[in-house]
Amino acid sequence: MAATTDILHELRQRGFVQQVSDEPALASLLSRGPITFYAGFDPTASSLHVGSMIPLMAMAHLARGGHRPIAVLGGGTAMVGDPSGRTELRQMMAVETIQQNRRAIEPQIRRFLLDAGEKAVVVDNADWLVPLPYLEFLRDIGRHFSVNRMLAAEAYRQRLEKGLSFIEFNYQILQAYDYLILHQRYGCALQVGGDDQWGNILAGTDLIRRRHQVETYALTFPLITTAAGAKMGKTAAGAVWLSGERTSPFDFYQYFVNVDDRDVGRFLKLLTFLPVDEIGRLAALEGAELRAAKHALAFEATALVHGKAAAETAQKAARAAFGGGGGELVPTHVVTGSDLAAGLKTVDLLAAAGLVNSKSAARRLVQQGGVRLGDRKVSTVEDVVRADEIAADGTLLYAGKKHVRRIVVDG
Repeated sequence: MAATTDILHELRQRGFVQQVSDEPALASLLSRGPITFYAGFDPTASSLHVGSMIPLMAMAHLARGGHRPIAVLGGGTAMVGDPSGRTELRQMMAVETIQQNRRAIEPQIRRFLLDAGEKAVVVDNADWLVPLPYLEFLRDIGRHFSVNRMLAAEAYRQRLEKGLSFIEFNYQILQAYDYLILHQRYGCALQVGGDDQWGNILAGTDLIRRRHQVETYALTFPLITTAAGAKMGKTAAGAVWLSGERTSPFDFYQYFVNVDDRDVGRFLKLLTFLPVDEIGRLAALEGAELRAAKHALAFEATALVHGKAAAETAQKAARAAFGGGGGELVPTHVVTGSDLAAGLKTVDLLAAAGLVNSKSAARRLVQQGGVRLGDRKVSTVEDVVRADEIAADGTLLYAGKKHVRRIVVDG
């Protein structure tokens, strides 16, 4: 567990720090004893994704350093929609959907805050945003915001070219108000988040300064991309989710065991609690030995999200699927005898099994020679799965070198 005196150094050493407001003052505050900090998560989907692990891991490190975490589930701000990183207006979500999503992601967040014990706080900003009287809010809070300064923020400048709606324009004010409320109720002195939130977080520190004449702080993380330039957590089959129902522990494990060699050390620092010295040793491995570092990354990340038992099962399944075996540990997709009798195309099966996110992606993969059913390479997009190819205990369907499903016949 990191001591409070060196937690900022620990975060920087692991690659979490992009920008800090008044770093010497924040370092001094952190060194004097536990503080309260927060990060926000808008429930725009029924699960968080791999990218959300960056703020969650930073929160976990701070909690291990003795500081009190607050996770804000944005049931209120999700009704408005954050324009940051968006080229168009977010689709408005039903309140019932937002609340369903909030209930689904709360356990995912709490798993990362276990080290804080009962000190961890999880709140929904709908509790204070929904009842706000509009005119009072404009008079008391809105008067502190400069339109010129807001328009200078990167998130708004990008959107002005295609049109920025009035509802989105309110998002920064609402996020700043969150910070103010958390400061008033919990003494919150630090907000952390992705670097696209820098302007929004500073708006909160400025609002608190104007209302209470005290200093609070902002810390942002870099927006993580892979060495190849892709957004972390994007695959041919879609996003890598923290929900085991949307991305199985096996597929989660496989994502990390197949990352680019250049990303191994960086991801080990960001997404595991392994000591930095041990990470350095693993990242220095070369050639076939680097595979051990990737398995360490995959195991540790999967254990954090799904638990140690699920990580062990995923590891065994990966060895079975890609080591010449098979077995029931590999995720299974069931087809019916009638499907096969009707002429089930392999491209349709790839999509149905979740190995790709569309039939067009399946066709491209076949054309590139990346599909194999058992020992047979699929060579044409018109290929049809034969009933006699599916063994009694299932046959493995491979999509490239990274993804696999065990195909079994029901009845």
